[in-house]
Amino acid sequence: MFVDSHCHLDFPQLAEREDEILAAMRANNVGQALCVNVKLEDFERVLSLAERHEGLHASVGVHPDNAEVDEPDVERLVALARHPKVVAIGETGLDYYWHKDAPEWQRERFRVHIRAARACDKPLIIHTRSAADDTIRIMREEGADVCGGVMHCFTESREMAEAALDLGFYISFSGIVTFRNAKDLKAVAQYVPLDRLLIETDSPYLAPVPHRGKTNEPAWVVHVSEEIARLRDEPLERIEAITTENYFRLFRHARVN
Repeated sequence: MFVDSHCHLDFPQLAEREDEILAAMRANNVGQALCVNVKLEDFERVLSLAERHEGLHASVGVHPDNAEVDEPDVERLVALARHPKVVAIGETGLDYYWHKDAPEWQRERFRVHIRAARACDKPLIIHTRSAADDTIRIMREEGADVCGGVMHCFTESREMAEAALDLGFYISFSGIVTFRNAKDLKAVAQYVPLDRLLIETDSPYLAPVPHRGKTNEPAWVVHVSEEIARLRDEPLERIEAITTENYFRLFRHARVN
């Protein structure tokens, strides 16, 4: 069984095709997917998906790109995370690509999520873009190693991967690793220890080759696994088994709910 460790099935491009998306997952042996929340205003919609389908789980959090939205606090995140279908805090982190002024509100929001993850003992889902130094610094300052988590849709350097691994985090690769021009990322995918490796789609974005340019979906996480197997000269079945076991080790509440 394959697992898509990060997708957005509540987004309109996928929500309107819910039955079709789930059928395609079954046809491609994708048995589990984590539906990641990006705004508190949308949390109930994400949770409803997870409640309706046995193989789906949810997270709760506010994406760093979302500026004028309902702002989280530790108490609210912890309360929402008590639901048995909620297995993680996030998507959180820092994004200086879209916010070049490096706003302090973004860094403070990231700290709130780390504190909530520590308080409820559930792992973090971290987004980072053009903000590697501050991301690692805040993770260290706030003790993110206590709760652990994943660097999702990883596109940063090997040095940042090393720093995140030192904090006990997993590294997740999306369809970007299948792109021909992603040579540096392919090298990171070869470097990350197998027991810290995850796969994802980040759908509806970043469709892997051979579907690049289309609306992505969880069934296509298989192509990410195929590319990693090729890069590491491993049987696809081994990458499938290891990434699935890693998923359940990190998101341990998904194993029983």
